[in-house]
Amino acid sequence: MDADVCAMSLATLSKALEQRDISSVEATRACLTAIDEHDRAINSFISVEPDGALEQAAIADEEIAAGRWRGPLHGVPLAHKDMFYRAGRISTCGSALCRDRVSSVTAGVLQRIGDAGAVYLGSLNMSEFAAGPTGHNVHFGHCHNPWNTAHITGGSSSGSGAAVAARLAFGALGSDTGGSIRLPAAMCGVVGLKPTYGLVSRYGVMPRCWSLDVVGPLARTVEDCALLLQAVAGHDARDRTTDMAPPPDYRGALAGSIRGMTIGVPTNSVFADVDADVQAHLDASLRELVALGARVVPVELPDPRAIYTLTNLVNKAEAATIHAQWIRSRFDEYSLSAVNRIEAGFHVPATLYLDALRLRAPLLADFAARVLDRVDAVHMPVLGIPVPTIDASEIRSTEGVPELMERITRYTRWVNYLGLPGLSVPCGFTANGLPVAYQLLGRPFSEARLLRIAHAYQQATDWHERQPDLLEAVHDSA
Repeated sequence: MDADVCAMSLATLSKALEQRDISSVEATRACLTAIDEHDRAINSFISVEPDGALEQAAIADEEIAAGRWRGPLHGVPLAHKDMFYRAGRISTCGSALCRDRVSSVTAGVLQRIGDAGAVYLGSLNMSEFAAGPTGHNVHFGHCHNPWNTAHITGGSSSGSGAAVAARLAFGALGSDTGGSIRLPAAMCGVVGLKPTYGLVSRYGVMPRCWSLDVVGPLARTVEDCALLLQAVAGHDARDRTTDMAPPPDYRGALAGSIRGMTIGVPTNSVFADVDADVQAHLDASLRELVALGARVVPVELPDPRAIYTLTNLVNKAEAATIHAQWIRSRFDEYSLSAVNRIEAGFHVPATLYLDALRLRAPLLADFAARVLDRVDAVHMPVLGIPVPTIDASEIRSTEGVPELMERITRYTRWVNYLGLPGLSVPCGFTANGLPVAYQLLGRPFSEARLLRIAHAYQQATDWHERQPDLLEAVHDSA
């Protein structure tokens, strides 16, 4: 029965909990059993909290039985990236520096998730200080892909992607500074949403780069992502960057046809350098969207490589500022890969950083006028190559780091500079048995439209219903 429960989508479990066909305690025990049996192979959790989770589940069952149902997340077992602070608890941020650092505040998104009645299973693995797109972590161990544990999960929300794909949790929150939600979602075969900058509060969340960071959900289906986004979206007075407008009904927006919608496909040369196996699945997903009534048109994007360069300047400068004191006083406690990604920011001239910030608004306006005013969404890769192995992407020296990072983040990083929403949607598997995903980009605050397009696609396909055989994955990597 445990496996049957864990195989449910969040939305399916939510309905069963509301109707009392299953209890939150039963669902939580099923997740805890799955974690105990399988997480040693994928290393998605940094900490598991069985006693607290079962206590929360029992309270949820009592409230639901008494008719005090709080909404779709009530009683649902979730787990989140270990960078969302909880007052009185340790949030490691994936680093040795924070192994014993107790938080004094609780992240706004965790407060909202808690108020919605969700159960907290534990904290998930991540790249150190969210600095790395592969999922490597020398302090807490690398995260392993549930489809084949010899391969990376993507990062930095590595544990979030792996735990959701392995059916250890029904959903998770992650963060995205240059692809850190979309990459693990794509590599692990789940749905991941990078919201518009300012849609979700970052109060009480470890900063990686304050003008690029966003918080968003990873889940098994588009509908599940919509439910999680609904719980966390909206203004938070403690985060002045959050938008004042009330968010729409994301689940309600899923209904209806996408007939007549226009999907743009980039023609820029950078998009020609995609592995043939990956491209075949991207093309197939476009054919499915056309069969659903969408219209596909070519679009020439403002040069993504130029925007990528500006993103790097902002990322490096702000990360170095955040870590300046610790880098100088506790340098030896950082891993080589984290130092490589942070230390370079000390060499970015202030004039270049300020120019990058100054150009942001006009470049977004240009992108909107040339692309987003013509289409409902842009369809493009998340990752243009098959998911690499852990060994092949291991950072053993400073050599080759920029090339590796660019290859993995080529289609995701510059999106954060523009602040646009990006949705990663599974659409197949390459010959090595690892997932492929496409990415939908849209206008700022067009999450409801992107979710609707992707939901229609999932109603017509079954890639999101497939789940890894963890025993087979371990065997393949041996």
